[in-house]
Amino acid sequence: MRYDYDLTSLHIFLCVAEEKSLTRASARAHLAVSAISKRIAELESRLGSKLFIRSRRGFELTSTGHALLVHTRCIFEKVQAMDKELLGYSEGIRGQVKIHATTSALAQFLPDDIEKFSAKYPGIKLEIEGRVGTAIVNAIVNETADLGIFALQEDVEGIDTFKYRSYDLAVAISVKDPLSEATSLRFSDIVKHEVISQHSESFLYKKIIEEASKLEAELKISMKVSSYDCICQLVASRQGIAILPKQMIDMYSNVVPVTSVPLDEGWARRELKVGVKSYKILPPAVKALVDHLANN
Repeated sequence: MRYDYDLTSLHIFLCVAEEKSLTRASARAHLAVSAISKRIAELESRLGSKLFIRSRRGFELTSTGHALLVHTRCIFEKVQAMDKELLGYSEGIRGQVKIHATTSALAQFLPDDIEKFSAKYPGIKLEIEGRVGTAIVNAIVNETADLGIFALQEDVEGIDTFKYRSYDLAVAISVKDPLSEATSLRFSDIVKHEVISQHSESFLYKKIIEEASKLEAELKISMKVSSYDCICQLVASRQGIAILPKQMIDMYSNVVPVTSVPLDEGWARRELKVGVKSYKILPPAVKALVDHLANN
Protein backbone atom coordinates (compact mmCIF):
# COMPACT_ATOMS: atom_id res chain seq x y z
CA MET A 1 0.00 0.00 0.00
CA ARG A 2 1.34 3.41 -1.02
CA TYR A 3 1.01 6.55 1.07
CA ASP A 4 2.09 9.21 -1.45
CA TYR A 5 -0.48 11.80 -0.42
CA ASP A 6 0.46 14.69 1.84
CA LEU A 7 -1.84 17.04 3.70
CA THR A 8 -0.40 20.16 2.03
CA SER A 9 -1.24 18.91 -1.47
CA LEU A 10 -4.68 17.80 -0.38
CA HIS A 11 -5.30 21.19 1.23
CA ILE A 12 -4.29 22.95 -1.99
CA PHE A 13 -6.62 20.68 -3.97
CA LEU A 14 -9.44 21.53 -1.53
CA CYS A 15 -8.78 25.25 -1.96
CA VAL A 16 -8.91 25.02 -5.77
CA ALA A 17 -12.02 22.80 -5.68
CA GLU A 18 -13.89 25.20 -3.41
CA GLU A 19 -12.62 28.49 -4.91
CA LYS A 20 -12.77 27.31 -8.57
CA SER A 21 -9.83 29.60 -9.27
CA LEU A 22 -6.05 29.28 -9.01
CA THR A 23 -5.77 32.94 -8.03
CA ARG A 24 -8.28 32.73 -5.19
CA ALA A 25 -6.84 29.36 -4.10
CA SER A 26 -3.38 30.96 -4.08
CA ALA A 27 -4.56 33.73 -1.75
CA ARG A 28 -6.36 31.26 0.53
CA ALA A 29 -3.40 28.87 0.76
CA HIS A 30 -0.82 31.71 0.94
CA LEU A 31 1.18 30.20 -1.93
CA ALA A 32 2.18 31.37 -5.39
CA VAL A 33 -0.07 30.41 -8.31
CA SER A 34 2.82 28.46 -9.82
CA ALA A 35 3.17 26.41 -6.61
CA ILE A 36 -0.57 25.71 -6.62
CA SER A 37 -0.45 24.60 -10.27
CA LYS A 38 2.57 22.35 -9.61
CA ARG A 39 0.89 20.58 -6.68
CA ILE A 40 -2.28 19.93 -8.68
CA ALA A 41 -0.20 18.54 -11.57
CA GLU A 42 1.62 16.21 -9.17
CA LEU A 43 -1.68 14.94 -7.75
CA GLU A 44 -3.03 14.30 -11.25
CA SER A 45 0.16 12.46 -12.18
CA ARG A 46 -0.12 10.34 -9.03
CA LEU A 47 -3.73 9.44 -9.84
CA GLY A 48 -3.29 9.10 -13.59
CA SER A 49 -6.41 11.19 -14.12
CA LYS A 50 -7.41 14.82 -14.49
CA LEU A 51 -8.94 16.46 -11.41
CA PHE A 52 -10.18 19.69 -13.05
CA ILE A 53 -11.51 20.99 -16.33
CA ARG A 54 -11.02 24.70 -17.04
CA SER A 55 -14.30 26.34 -18.15
CA ARG A 56 -15.77 29.84 -18.38
CA ARG A 57 -16.91 29.42 -14.76
CA GLY A 58 -13.40 28.54 -13.62
CA PHE A 59 -11.99 25.19 -12.53
CA GLU A 60 -14.68 22.47 -12.58
CA LEU A 61 -14.15 19.06 -10.96
CA THR A 62 -13.99 15.90 -13.03
CA SER A 63 -15.56 12.67 -11.71
CA THR A 64 -12.15 11.78 -10.22
CA GLY A 65 -11.99 15.25 -8.65
CA HIS A 66 -15.43 14.87 -7.08
CA ALA A 67 -14.41 11.50 -5.55
CA LEU A 68 -11.16 12.95 -4.20
CA LEU A 69 -13.04 15.96 -2.76
CA VAL A 70 -15.28 13.69 -0.66
CA HIS A 71 -12.28 11.83 0.78
CA THR A 72 -10.28 15.02 1.30
CA ARG A 73 -13.06 16.63 3.33
CA CYS A 74 -13.33 13.49 5.47
CA ILE A 75 -9.56 13.53 6.05
CA PHE A 76 -9.57 17.15 7.23
CA GLU A 77 -12.58 16.54 9.46
CA LYS A 78 -10.58 13.75 11.12
CA VAL A 79 -7.53 16.00 11.42
CA GLN A 80 -9.63 18.73 13.06
CA ALA A 81 -11.10 16.18 15.47
CA MET A 82 -7.58 14.98 16.28
CA ASP A 83 -6.42 18.54 16.92
CA LYS A 84 -9.38 19.17 19.22
CA GLU A 85 -8.73 15.98 21.20
CA LEU A 86 -4.98 16.50 21.49
CA LEU A 87 -5.29 20.16 22.46
CA GLY A 88 -4.27 20.58 26.04
CA TYR A 89 -2.86 17.08 26.51
CA SER A 90 0.01 18.62 28.43
CA GLU A 91 -2.52 18.91 31.27
CA GLY A 92 -3.59 15.28 30.99
CA ILE A 93 -5.80 13.12 28.76
CA ARG A 94 -8.84 14.92 27.41
CA GLY A 95 -11.81 13.81 25.37
CA GLN A 96 -15.39 12.58 25.50
CA VAL A 97 -16.59 9.00 25.93
CA LYS A 98 -20.10 7.77 25.10
CA ILE A 99 -21.04 4.88 27.39
CA HIS A 100 -24.03 2.55 27.09
CA ALA A 101 -24.61 0.32 30.13
CA THR A 102 -27.18 -2.08 31.54
CA THR A 103 -29.28 -1.17 34.56
CA SER A 104 -27.45 -3.77 36.66
CA ALA A 105 -24.09 -2.10 35.95
CA LEU A 106 -25.46 1.41 36.50
CA ALA A 107 -27.18 0.51 39.76
CA GLN A 108 -24.44 -1.59 41.35
CA PHE A 109 -20.94 -0.69 40.24
CA LEU A 110 -20.56 2.07 37.67
CA PRO A 111 -21.24 5.16 39.83
CA ASP A 112 -18.36 4.43 42.20
CA ASP A 113 -15.98 3.50 39.37
CA ILE A 114 -16.92 6.62 37.42
CA GLU A 115 -16.35 8.83 40.46
CA LYS A 116 -12.80 7.48 40.85
CA PHE A 117 -12.12 7.75 37.11
CA SER A 118 -13.34 11.36 36.91
CA ALA A 119 -11.12 12.31 39.85
CA LYS A 120 -8.13 10.82 38.03
CA TYR A 121 -9.04 12.20 34.57
CA PRO A 122 -10.95 15.48 35.04
CA GLY A 123 -10.42 16.40 31.38
CA ILE A 124 -12.52 13.47 30.12
CA LYS A 125 -16.25 14.08 29.79
CA LEU A 126 -18.49 11.02 30.13
CA GLU A 127 -21.89 10.67 28.47
CA ILE A 128 -23.80 7.71 29.96
CA GLU A 129 -27.00 6.08 28.71
CA GLY A 130 -28.86 3.08 30.13
CA ARG A 131 -29.69 0.43 27.52
CA VAL A 132 -30.36 -3.33 27.28
CA GLY A 133 -27.59 -5.77 26.37
CA THR A 134 -28.29 -6.44 22.68
CA ALA A 135 -28.86 -2.73 22.00
CA ILE A 136 -25.53 -1.95 23.68
CA VAL A 137 -23.65 -4.41 21.46
CA ASN A 138 -25.34 -2.98 18.35
CA ALA A 139 -24.37 0.55 19.42
CA ILE A 140 -20.72 -0.51 19.78
CA VAL A 141 -20.68 -2.24 16.38
CA ASN A 142 -22.39 0.74 14.72
CA GLU A 143 -20.06 3.15 16.58
CA THR A 144 -22.86 5.15 18.18
CA ALA A 145 -21.30 4.25 21.55
CA ASP A 146 -17.58 4.22 22.35
CA LEU A 147 -17.89 1.70 25.15
CA GLY A 148 -20.55 -0.66 26.47
CA ILE A 149 -21.11 -2.61 29.67
CA PHE A 150 -23.39 -5.62 29.43
CA ALA A 151 -23.98 -9.11 30.80
CA LEU A 152 -24.42 -11.20 27.65
CA GLN A 153 -22.78 -14.52 28.43
CA GLU A 154 -22.05 -15.68 24.89
CA ASP A 155 -19.08 -14.38 22.89
CA VAL A 156 -19.93 -11.39 20.71
CA GLU A 157 -18.36 -11.14 17.26
CA GLY A 158 -17.03 -7.85 15.97
CA ILE A 159 -16.04 -6.30 19.31
CA ASP A 160 -13.33 -6.71 21.95
CA THR A 161 -14.52 -7.58 25.46
CA PHE A 162 -12.95 -7.49 28.92
CA LYS A 163 -14.15 -8.76 32.30
CA TYR A 164 -15.63 -6.03 34.47
CA ARG A 165 -17.58 -7.25 37.53
CA SER A 166 -19.69 -10.21 38.62
CA TYR A 167 -22.82 -10.44 40.75
CA ASP A 168 -25.43 -12.93 41.92
CA LEU A 169 -29.13 -12.95 41.18
CA ALA A 170 -31.40 -13.69 44.13
CA VAL A 171 -35.10 -13.81 44.89
CA ALA A 172 -36.69 -10.71 46.41
CA ILE A 173 -39.42 -11.68 48.88
CA SER A 174 -41.47 -9.76 51.42
CA VAL A 175 -40.34 -10.44 54.98
CA LYS A 176 -44.01 -11.15 55.74
CA ASP A 177 -44.06 -14.00 53.23
CA PRO A 178 -43.33 -17.48 54.74
CA LEU A 179 -41.21 -18.14 51.62
CA SER A 180 -38.66 -15.65 52.98
CA GLU A 181 -37.56 -18.29 55.50
CA ALA A 182 -36.20 -20.54 52.71
CA THR A 183 -32.43 -21.06 52.67
CA SER A 184 -32.46 -21.08 48.85
CA LEU A 185 -34.91 -21.45 45.98
CA ARG A 186 -34.83 -23.19 42.62
CA PHE A 187 -36.50 -21.59 39.64
CA SER A 188 -39.01 -24.45 39.69
CA ASP A 189 -40.13 -23.09 43.08
CA ILE A 190 -40.53 -19.58 41.72
CA VAL A 191 -42.87 -20.46 38.84
CA LYS A 192 -45.47 -21.47 41.40
CA HIS A 193 -45.80 -17.85 42.57
CA GLU A 194 -46.81 -14.47 41.16
CA VAL A 195 -43.72 -12.82 39.69
CA ILE A 196 -42.90 -9.14 39.24
CA SER A 197 -40.56 -8.74 36.29
CA GLN A 198 -38.56 -6.02 34.62
CA HIS A 199 -39.74 -4.70 31.24
CA SER A 200 -40.00 -7.02 28.22
CA GLU A 201 -36.70 -5.92 26.64
CA SER A 202 -34.60 -6.57 29.74
CA PHE A 203 -32.27 -9.51 30.18
CA LEU A 204 -34.05 -10.68 33.33
CA TYR A 205 -37.45 -10.81 31.65
CA LYS A 206 -36.11 -12.76 28.67
CA LYS A 207 -34.17 -15.09 30.95
CA ILE A 208 -37.07 -16.07 33.19
CA ILE A 209 -39.27 -16.62 30.13
CA GLU A 210 -36.55 -18.88 28.67
CA GLU A 211 -36.15 -20.85 31.90
CA ALA A 212 -39.91 -21.25 32.31
CA SER A 213 -40.08 -22.62 28.77
CA LYS A 214 -37.43 -25.22 29.63
CA LEU A 215 -39.60 -26.35 32.54
CA GLU A 216 -42.69 -26.28 30.30
CA ALA A 217 -44.24 -24.06 32.95
CA GLU A 218 -46.46 -21.02 32.56
CA LEU A 219 -44.89 -18.07 34.36
CA LYS A 220 -47.34 -15.95 36.36
CA ILE A 221 -46.07 -12.44 35.63
CA SER A 222 -48.35 -10.01 37.44
CA MET A 223 -46.43 -6.79 36.67
CA LYS A 224 -43.59 -5.49 34.50
CA VAL A 225 -41.63 -2.63 36.06
CA SER A 226 -38.35 -1.03 34.98
CA SER A 227 -37.06 0.32 38.29
CA TYR A 228 -35.43 -1.89 40.95
CA ASP A 229 -36.80 0.54 43.53
CA CYS A 230 -40.41 0.09 42.37
CA ILE A 231 -40.03 -3.69 42.10
CA CYS A 232 -38.79 -3.95 45.69
CA GLN A 233 -41.63 -1.76 46.96
CA LEU A 234 -44.18 -3.95 45.15
CA VAL A 235 -42.54 -7.08 46.55
CA ALA A 236 -42.67 -5.55 50.03
CA SER A 237 -46.42 -5.00 49.60
CA ARG A 238 -46.75 -8.72 48.71
CA GLN A 239 -47.76 -8.21 45.09
CA GLY A 240 -45.38 -10.95 44.03
CA ILE A 241 -41.74 -12.07 44.18
CA ALA A 242 -38.93 -11.02 41.86
CA ILE A 243 -35.51 -12.05 40.62
CA LEU A 244 -33.01 -9.21 40.99
CA PRO A 245 -29.31 -8.65 41.70
CA LYS A 246 -28.76 -9.66 45.34
CA GLN A 247 -26.85 -6.47 46.09
CA MET A 248 -29.84 -4.36 45.03
CA ILE A 249 -32.31 -6.37 47.14
CA ASP A 250 -30.05 -6.08 50.19
CA MET A 251 -29.69 -2.33 49.65
CA TYR A 252 -33.46 -1.77 49.43
CA SER A 253 -34.03 -4.03 52.44
CA ASN A 254 -32.81 -1.11 54.54
CA VAL A 255 -35.76 0.94 53.28
CA VAL A 256 -38.63 -1.51 52.66
CA PRO A 257 -39.45 -4.90 54.27
CA VAL A 258 -37.91 -7.23 51.69
CA THR A 259 -35.20 -9.86 51.95
CA SER A 260 -33.05 -11.79 49.50
CA VAL A 261 -33.10 -15.58 49.21
CA PRO A 262 -30.30 -17.22 47.16
CA LEU A 263 -31.33 -18.46 43.71
CA ASP A 264 -29.95 -21.97 43.32
CA GLU A 265 -29.36 -21.96 39.55
CA GLY A 266 -26.17 -21.92 37.49
CA TRP A 267 -27.32 -18.87 35.55
CA ALA A 268 -27.75 -16.87 38.78
CA ARG A 269 -24.07 -15.91 38.60
CA ARG A 270 -23.74 -13.02 36.13
CA GLU A 271 -20.58 -11.66 34.54
CA LEU A 272 -20.50 -8.06 33.36
CA LYS A 273 -18.23 -7.23 30.43
CA VAL A 274 -16.75 -4.06 29.01
CA GLY A 275 -16.97 -3.99 25.21
CA VAL A 276 -15.36 -1.76 22.57
CA LYS A 277 -15.14 -1.92 18.77
CA SER A 278 -11.36 -2.41 18.65
CA TYR A 279 -9.08 -1.88 21.64
CA LYS A 280 -5.97 -1.39 19.47
CA ILE A 281 -7.26 1.78 17.81
CA LEU A 282 -9.13 3.37 20.72
CA PRO A 283 -8.72 7.11 21.36
CA PRO A 284 -6.68 7.73 24.54
CA ALA A 285 -9.75 8.83 26.54
CA VAL A 286 -11.71 5.66 25.76
CA LYS A 287 -8.66 3.45 26.33
CA ALA A 288 -8.07 5.04 29.74
CA LEU A 289 -11.65 4.24 30.77
CA VAL A 290 -11.46 0.64 29.50
CA ASP A 291 -8.24 0.09 31.45
CA HIS A 292 -9.74 1.65 34.57
CA LEU A 293 -12.89 -0.51 34.47
CA ALA A 294 -11.14 -3.74 33.46
CA ASN A 295 -8.54 -3.37 36.20
CA ASN A 296 -11.29 -3.22 38.81
